Amino acid sequence: MPKTIQIIGSGFSSLAAACYLAKEGNKVTVYEKNPTLGGRARQFSEKGFTFDMGPSWYWMPDVFESFFADFQKKPSDYYSLEKLSPGYRVFFENNEHFDVSDDLNTIIADFEKIETGSGKQLEKFISTAKNNYEIAIKNLVYRPGETIFELITPQTALKIDQFFSNIKKDVRKKIKNKNLQQILEFPVLFLGAKPSDTPSFYNFMNYADFGLGTWQPKNGFFDVIQAMVNLGTELGVTYHTNSSIDEIVVEANKATGIKINNTFLKSDVVLSGADYHHTETLLPKSNRQYSEEYWNKKTFAPSSLLFYVGFDKKLENVCHHNLFFDTDFEKHALDIYDNPKWPDEPLFYANFTSITNEQTAPKGCENGFFLVPIAPNLEDTEELRELYFNKILKRFEEVTKQDVRKNIIFKKSFCVNDFKSEYNSYKGNAYGMANTLLQTAVLRPKLKSKKVKNLYFTGQLTVPGPGVPPALISGKLVSQLIQKYQ
Repeated sequence: MPKTIQIIGSGFSSLAAACYLAKEGNKVTVYEKNPTLGGRARQFSEKGFTFDMGPSWYWMPDVFESFFADFQKKPSDYYSLEKLSPGYRVFFENNEHFDVSDDLNTIIADFEKIETGSGKQLEKFISTAKNNYEIAIKNLVYRPGETIFELITPQTALKIDQFFSNIKKDVRKKIKNKNLQQILEFPVLFLGAKPSDTPSFYNFMNYADFGLGTWQPKNGFFDVIQAMVNLGTELGVTYHTNSSIDEIVVEANKATGIKINNTFLKSDVVLSGADYHHTETLLPKSNRQYSEEYWNKKTFAPSSLLFYVGFDKKLENVCHHNLFFDTDFEKHALDIYDNPKWPDEPLFYANFTSITNEQTAPKGCENGFFLVPIAPNLEDTEELRELYFNKILKRFEEVTKQDVRKNIIFKKSFCVNDFKSEYNSYKGNAYGMANTLLQTAVLRPKLKSKKVKNLYFTGQLTVPGPGVPPALISGKLVSQLIQKYQ
C-alpha cells in the first residue's frame, strides 16, 4: 500500500531515495532547509562565475550508470560527461609534478620512468585493486549493514588479511619513490581517514582512479543534482526549499510526522538524509539511539576550508584538478587526525572548471575552487580564513610560476562554521564518518532507527560511507529497507 513519506534534506542520498520510493508508488516529499536543492553539492553563480560548492570529483561512473539504469535511464539522458585528460595533476616539492593520464598503460609507463620496477609493481597493485573493486561493488556496498554476516562471502573470506593490513603499508612495500607513494595513497583520503588507518581492501579506490578515470559533467557537478531532481519530478516527487525541520514528532515510539514552523505534517514514514547526529536532536532524548559520548568517540572525516575565487585572466600551468603536495603529507594528516589543529603548511586542492567549460566564467576569466582539508570543530574566524588564503595563494603562485593575486575579482570562503550552520554538520565535518576498520558496514550508524518505528536515515554517516557514489547507494539501500519493513 502506498505510503506518505517525508524526506529531510536534499543531498545525493535523499534525492536517490526519493526516486526509488516514488517509483514504488509512494507519495514522496523532500524538505530542504537551504534556498536551493543539492545539500553539499549546491551550486551558486556570482559576477558571471558559476561554482559547485562541494563535490567535484566524478569517480566510479558505473555507480551513476547503475542508479539511472534502475529507472530505465542513462546519465546521458540528463547530462553529458567528458573524461578528463589528464585526470589530475599533482605538484610536489622541487618544482616536480605528475600528470595522471586517462590511460592505465600510460600511468604504468610514467611510474616506470620515475622508479625502475615500479611499473610492474603498479600493474600488480591495480590488478588486486580491480578485483577488490568488483567484490566491493557486487558483494558488499549494496548491503544495508544490518548484520556482520553481510561481510562474510566466499570472496571476502579470501581477502580477510586485507582487512588487517593498511594502504600505507602495502604501498610502501611496493613503491619506494615518495612522490609515487603519495599518488597511490591519495585516493583513500576520499574515505575520510589516513592511509595508515584504512584497510588494504580499500585499495579499490585506486582502481576507481587509475582504472575507471576521472570524469566531468559538462556544466559542473550540479548537473547530477539537477538530473536526479528532474528524474524525481518525473516520478512524482515534490520538493520544498527554505524548509527547516523543527521536530520529528513521535507518538508511542512511532514517527508520525514532522514540524516545520510549528506546523505539523503527518507522515507514514520519515527519512532523514540530513546530518545523523542533528536528526536525532530533533527527537525526544528517550528516542535517540546514540549518545553524545558515542558521537564524540567516532573518527570523523575532515572538515574543509573552501575558497571560491574568480580571476580576470586565464591561468597557466594548471589543469582541471590539481593537488598541491609540495609540503609534508604526513604532518598535515597528523594535524587533522592525531593532534587536531590548524596546519602550519597545509596541502591543498584546486580545480578550475572553466578550463573544461568556459561558460563557468566570464570570457577570458577563470574560476577557481580551493580546498584545504582541516580537522573538524577547529576555531573558525575570518582572520584565520584570510591567513590561510594568503598561505595557499603564495604557494600557488610559486609552484605554478605566475602572479594571480592582483587578478582576483571575486572571492568567497566557506569553513567549519558554515558547515555547521548550513548543513547542521556534526563538528562542521565535510565528508561524514571515516571508513576505518571499526567504522565499516554493520559498525556504522544504522539506516533504520532501533527506537522509533517508521524512522530511517541515509547519507554519509551511515552505510556505505562518505563520497558521492556511496551516497547514491545509501539512498537505494534505505529505500529497500523501507519497502521491506513498511
